Amino acid sequence: MPRVSVLLPVRDAADTLPECLDSLAAQTLREHEVVTVDDGSRDGSAELLEARAAQDPRVRLIRTAARGLVSALGLALAEARTGIVIRMDADDVAHPERLERQARRLENDSGVDVLGSRVELLSAAGMPPSGGMRAYVDWLNQLLDHASMARDRFVESPLVHPTVAMRRQTLVALGGWRDSSGPEDYDLWLRAFDAGLRFGKLPEALLRWRDRPRRLTRTDPRYGPDRFLALKLAALRRGPLAGDRPTVVWGAGPIGKAWARALLAAGNPVAAFVEVDPRKIDARIHGAPVIPVARASTVRGAVHLAAVGQRGARARIRAEAARLGLVDGTDLFAVA
Repeated sequence: MPRVSVLLPVRDAADTLPECLDSLAAQTLREHEVVTVDDGSRDGSAELLEARAAQDPRVRLIRTAARGLVSALGLALAEARTGIVIRMDADDVAHPERLERQARRLENDSGVDVLGSRVELLSAAGMPPSGGMRAYVDWLNQLLDHASMARDRFVESPLVHPTVAMRRQTLVALGGWRDSSGPEDYDLWLRAFDAGLRFGKLPEALLRWRDRPRRLTRTDPRYGPDRFLALKLAALRRGPLAGDRPTVVWGAGPIGKAWARALLAAGNPVAAFVEVDPRKIDARIHGAPVIPVARASTVRGAVHLAAVGQRGARARIRAEAARLGLVDGTDLFAVA
């Protein structure tokens, strides 16, 4: 019996699929299965998978009509035969020791429920990775423990989806991936944080993550900034913002104003904006006063959102908030 099940959804990935499958075939943990779901490919991907399954009995192929990523993942999960499931995408490349290292950690460490790894950004042919993607990878590769990922969970997804390994029973208990109008992976992580699960990240780059123009994160509206903001706000309203608590938004720039509009639309009053720009102080934005940092803690019972995206701004806001007696993760949350 295999020790782990790799869940590999595929849609029109014939150009990258051979390298992906080769990286799985070369794993030091040979006792694994690769549950592939071809989701209505039209480029020969299914035929590639059939040929590989004929050569390697560890590869199992399920063919369906084009139903979407969430449906493919749910089907792969239902077909998995092991207690540990590991995600993989058809355009990525796994480090030879990836499965072994993640299986060993989950088998020996009951204190970790959701386990990722650092990633190495892999360019598409003829196209260097975008600056935004490089900045994102640099950021998430710094978040190596549960505390840092929990602290920044409302900034961006703290894990790259195809790096993640979980115990099958944990994933099933969460309800698996949900088909909604937003990113299915980020929705899952936020629900896992809500449930009190513990996150971990191996410090090695165990996945070469390909950046290319037709990634779903670039082309599908479900991965747009508005969908991420909606998920973040919903999670905050399930937790610290429950009961329509007032908010203090640090930053009256585009990010802060977008958050204020979303908060007001959801019924959470915005008590104030906090700014360092003297030209903005004492103005009113969306009906709320703009106040200096020194007065931020005078708004009683409020949740503070650090909504400034400039490099180093979150660290400065956290330091200022701490001096005012605000507790990061209780009174203050970084958002983007």
